[in-house]
Amino acid sequence: MEKIGKKEKVMEKEKEIGRVTHYFDKVGVAVIELKAKLNVGNDIHIKGATTDFVQEVDSMQVEHKKIAEAKKGEAIGLKTLEKVRPNDTVYLVS
Repeated sequence: MEKIGKKEKVMEKEKEIGRVTHYFDKVGVAVIELKAKLNVGNDIHIKGATTDFVQEVDSMQVEHKKIAEAKKGEAIGLKTLEKVRPNDTVYLVS
């Protein structure tokens, strides 16, 4: 969501749920260490020094197995729309 007005609204209703720990550039997949629950279908906002975008969680994996819900403390694999970097913060958009 590149529209500034929309992004300002989104930022008001966000909760930090995790951090990027690794990014596999060739396949465009981020490893995210979760601090809270995340479900397929949720919208997330990934933000860092040079990263800032919103996307829907289409699918996620733990240990190469697709899951519909991830719990606090799990490290998930998530295909991202843009490149992300270690220590980028992941927010749940509500």
